[in-house]
Amino acid sequence: MRAKATNDVAVSDWLIEDDLPDAGNPSGAADPWRVLIVDDDVDVHVVTKFSLSNASFMGRRLSFLHAYSGAEALALLRGTPDIAMVLLDVIMETDDAGLRVIGQIRDELGNKLVRIVLRTGQPGQALEHGIILDYDISDFWYKTDLTTRKLFTTVISSLRTYANLQAQQQQITALNAALAESLRIGTALEQHTLLLSVDQRGHVVNVSDQFCAAFQYQPEDLFERPIPCQQEQQQAIVAHLAQQISWASDLTMQAGDGSAHQLHATFVPLADNDKGLRLHLVMLTTRQQWLNLPDRADAP
Repeated sequence: MRAKATNDVAVSDWLIEDDLPDAGNPSGAADPWRVLIVDDDVDVHVVTKFSLSNASFMGRRLSFLHAYSGAEALALLRGTPDIAMVLLDVIMETDDAGLRVIGQIRDELGNKLVRIVLRTGQPGQALEHGIILDYDISDFWYKTDLTTRKLFTTVISSLRTYANLQAQQQQITALNAALAESLRIGTALEQHTLLLSVDQRGHVVNVSDQFCAAFQYQPEDLFERPIPCQQEQQQAIVAHLAQQISWASDLTMQAGDGSAHQLHATFVPLADNDKGLRLHLVMLTTRQQWLNLPDRADAP
């Protein structure tokens, strides 16, 4: 098949080997990669689609969308956020229509993932080096140079980059969600628990201000001393700490004024600190507070 060339585009130079129709997306097949062709020349749409009709990447075929102006391209991109790649003509309704579209995609739509390949049929009117440096694009081609083989290579390379960027974005989203959940849990712990950390001997290394306020101690009263609880409980704590496992127990805590308080203690091993000490985090709550912690079905 040969399409009529316009804008000085020699379509015969595209070297089309296989003019097979788009196979579509068979039932049960993976969703296709969406590729947007933006060009005011209908023939370029036809040639591009037929040139890539048999292309696939990561087991996914290509699905083509068509726009014939910058405005149409932006409308499609707004309504179809999963477009992976744009094959974009430079000169359409204006001499710089394609360049304007790039800025609108990146800045106005905030779409940093979609890969953009610029094409022009009038090389004398485009400054290739400046465009590559100044615009966020994956590649720049003169249509007369873009054979089927080169087009295929460019498209697959762009889709690979898009897939990698998409995977990275998903990882970042997952990490942000995990961080938000950690902050939520941390806030809940601060609201419901008293915290301190102890070394392998059961001696206090760090203590929270809430703990000191609740039990009427100054931090220096506790540092390098056993947890202020009954002696037999201190012995049990040291025995469990040596096993480097998480465990929980009820403790009778001695306050600075001599009063005794029944608390639930959870011990969690931590990594070695910068001094080489093997520490445990100790979370202290009343039994009722422990039962009421968010997303806690039952107490240990």
